Amino acid sequence: MSELGFLFENNTRWAEEIKAEDPEFFKKLASQQSPQFLWIGCSDSRVPANEIVGLLPGELFVHRNIANAVVHTDLNCLSVLYYAVSVLKIKHIIVCGHYGCGGIQAALGDKQMGLADHWLRNIRDIYYNKREQFEDSLSERDRVNLLCELNVAQQVANVTHTSIVQNAWDQGQDLSVHGWIYDIGDGLLKKLTPVIDTLDKIPEQYRVRKQL
Repeated sequence: MSELGFLFENNTRWAEEIKAEDPEFFKKLASQQSPQFLWIGCSDSRVPANEIVGLLPGELFVHRNIANAVVHTDLNCLSVLYYAVSVLKIKHIIVCGHYGCGGIQAALGDKQMGLADHWLRNIRDIYYNKREQFEDSLSERDRVNLLCELNVAQQVANVTHTSIVQNAWDQGQDLSVHGWIYDIGDGLLKKLTPVIDTLDKIPEQYRVRKQL
């Protein structure tokens, strides 16, 4: 069995390069974590969160899953969201999808994907609810990319519908939610949704009462 020695070599080289630029970097990094951003992105290995936005370790708090979904029964995602907002006091939540997402492609298909089918059901619901936007003239690539965009918009909404985010606003916390998409083809980000930073921008049926 391979011991993956080349990964340790890469790690050593990376650490040495960082220390060459800033000899105190890891000492400072170990002493505290104070990111201003929470990144909710896809698990796709082609979408490295820190590198895309040019931030160093410690500057971006990250949660990733298949198709960057925010599901209200996912305690993993909700725990990350709570810790980022309530403990780290981050100021920006970024939901970032990407074009050509494999999870989105699977949700548009009819093949069984095993356990992942239960997760992809959330994406299939978005497709069904927005099916009138998928004109027959769209190519398969365009259908996938349209659903990638619609998915980001829905996940942004899901973030803002949580009591975690709404309680932060009630308490006067400076917090904004953003929806972006990444194009693997050229490495560029694009803004998809308006910035949401107050309860007034949430539909009334999704607003929750103030925490007692």
